Amino acid sequence: QVQLVESGGGLVQPGGSLRLSCTASGSIFSINTMGWYRQAPGKERELVATVTSDGSTNVVDSMKGRFTASRDNVKNTVYLQMNSLKAEDTAVYYCNALIRRHTSVYYQYYWGQGTQVTVSS
Repeated sequence: QVQLVESGGGLVQPGGSLRLSCTASGSIFSINTMGWYRQAPGKERELVATVTSDGSTNVVDSMKGRFTASRDNVKNTVYLQMNSLKAEDTAVYYCNALIRRHTSVYYQYYWGQGTQVTVSS
């Protein structure tokens, strides 16, 4: 089995910062891309950022300059540093990873359970 576990969400005031973490564990042979998505109430899930296995990052244009994604391949962990948070950043943030298990030759996507980020004064 493979699990993705997020942490670091919470309540923060506008203009504040949070750092989310997501660690993959289990029967993992290799991890390709890891990333973050978010889903606000009443809206569809949207991409926030991705990080490839060689460390190349891509942050959605609307969040560039405020959000930074990074990764620690030794720890199988991806991070999302969020600065200058706004009320509209309030959402459940989900971790996503493209993983090959030891028992498979294929990669498949896995999701974390999500962590709530609330930006409010």
